[in-house]
Amino acid sequence: MSAADKVIAQCRKPSGLFGRFILWDMNRHHSKFTDGGLSHVAIKPNDKILDVGCGGGRTINKLTAIATAGKVYGIDYSEQSVAAARRTNARLIDIGRIEIQQGTVSKLPFAENTIDLVTAIETHLFWPDLPNDFRELFRVLKSSGVLLIVAEIYKGGKHLEGVRKKIFDKHLAAHMNLLTADEHRELFRKAGFSDVQILEEHNKGWICAIGRK
Repeated sequence: MSAADKVIAQCRKPSGLFGRFILWDMNRHHSKFTDGGLSHVAIKPNDKILDVGCGGGRTINKLTAIATAGKVYGIDYSEQSVAAARRTNARLIDIGRIEIQQGTVSKLPFAENTIDLVTAIETHLFWPDLPNDFRELFRVLKSSGVLLIVAEIYKGGKHLEGVRKKIFDKHLAAHMNLLTADEHRELFRKAGFSDVQILEEHNKGWICAIGRK
């Protein structure tokens, strides 16, 4: 397995000492474009929010600071991610503001029409069945609920150009859901979302996709 393959495997499901480093780096590296994505959605104080692929837990912490009287849930496929996110948010878990559990986006442990906002920060790249997984998110959202997806790796973005594109094509493309802006839009539409917006920060290389139930 190449070094690139090892990194992407850890991004998919962090484990071991290297996985702990990956989670720390995700918390640090994703912070700015997470803030950029969150600036495009209206979050109310009492909202119930789900972060899918919560990683090291920094996004959950940000969401709790905005939804000051709400509840934020995190779910992640990786046992180590769940442990890290719980450490990051231990105080808020203790007072009942946050709940984090291990699970999969393909079968969410939530009833229909219970969540106001779902966020996914560069995690849909690894989801096992995008059409099904988008429908599952649609299921748990309330009427007028919003799905927000943010990423910096996508087809047409600056991070998949030149030498980096060759690396991704050779090592990573077969293991990741690399989509164009239009393919993001189509996934939202086919899952039933309306008012779909695809926002690109070309200079920074970020994409933000938003849909409403």
